[in-house]
Amino acid sequence: MPVPPAGPGVAPPFAAPPTEGRNTRLWLGLGAGALALLLCCGGGGAAVVGLAVSGVQAVEEQGRTVSTDYYRALAERKYGAAYDQLCDDAQRRESRREFERRVAAEPQIDTFRVGEVDTTTLTVPVDVTFTGGDRDRQQVTLGQDRQTGGMEVCGVS
Repeated sequence: MPVPPAGPGVAPPFAAPPTEGRNTRLWLGLGAGALALLLCCGGGGAAVVGLAVSGVQAVEEQGRTVSTDYYRALAERKYGAAYDQLCDDAQRRESRREFERRVAAEPQIDTFRVGEVDTTTLTVPVDVTFTGGDRDRQQVTLGQDRQTGGMEVCGVS
């Protein structure tokens, strides 16, 4: 290979690659990629946590509502409406007529207070005061309707 002539204005046969900023561009690119990955994964994780929290809150709200509706119907002697709050298994164990006969013969509910839903066991404590003044703490067992996804009363102990 011939040696280029010496002197001012002589250009080498190829351009030299730039040397300044090479590491800076690499680290900026890696940082931007890491930030994008963090945002995507962090956003997905936050969405999963948000869905779990809202699901628990929905179970709590539905459990309290169905328990309140059930006891309100019993207190108002609307036994058919109370029977409608029962899950399919409970309705298979006892017909509407048998249920109405049984609860009509039990002490009449005067007041009640529905407690907090235990989302682990799907139970709700209910403090009941009967017409004669007797008190009882009952435990409502909840179940999920397979068709509607709503909560239902599956038993009271």
